[in-house]
Amino acid sequence: MATTLIIEDQIEIPMDLRSLADFRRWAASDAFPERGRIDWIAGRIEVDMSPEEVFCHGSVKSEIHGVLYNLVKNADLGYLFVDSTRMSSPVGDVSAEPDIVFVSHEALATGRVTLVPKAGGEEGRFVELEGAPELIVEIVSDSSVGKDTRRLPAAYFRAGVDEFWLVDARRPPIVFRIHRRGPSEYEPVEADAEGFQRSVVLGCSFRLEGRRDARGYWAFDLLRK
Repeated sequence: MATTLIIEDQIEIPMDLRSLADFRRWAASDAFPERGRIDWIAGRIEVDMSPEEVFCHGSVKSEIHGVLYNLVKNADLGYLFVDSTRMSSPVGDVSAEPDIVFVSHEALATGRVTLVPKAGGEEGRFVELEGAPELIVEIVSDSSVGKDTRRLPAAYFRAGVDEFWLVDARRPPIVFRIHRRGPSEYEPVEADAEGFQRSVVLGCSFRLEGRRDARGYWAFDLLRK
């Protein structure tokens, strides 16, 4: 009887992970792989070993994170995390590492989101967010289309996340959509006459633009008003 599943000679997944709790224990252990994105979504383990594309994923993520980070920091709204920050929700049956996550001070103060400490209980050291962050951003890559556009949004909705931003900069026209919670799923925010979409969570509106820089590579600007 098989005890582990080995993927591309890089990822070894135990075969006895039968619940979100099992997966989270493994994810917090020293046995969890350091490479690749490994998520639990509604009872399924999804592994993505594809390298992150430099411009249509990395650059656009850096631009969005930079703009939002300055906004969150200057207004002292809470905390903005990028890459490898695990968010888990028993209600949503999900444990994932979103591209960008925003958690407000209020969410932490009220217990809407709790910080899961590092094994060993060292003060001030945490490895996971449990609960419903106010905002999550996912950036689509060739290997994550179905996950980012269908499975993760459904899981984040179940978890109670207020806003879900979806970005697809692989080719023009660039897709940038802010979604708010509707009765049963996320619904896209209608853009104004200038193409800006309002974020209730952050209290301002945004528009994402793509352009070629002086060397011919894609560059991105997240505008806000």
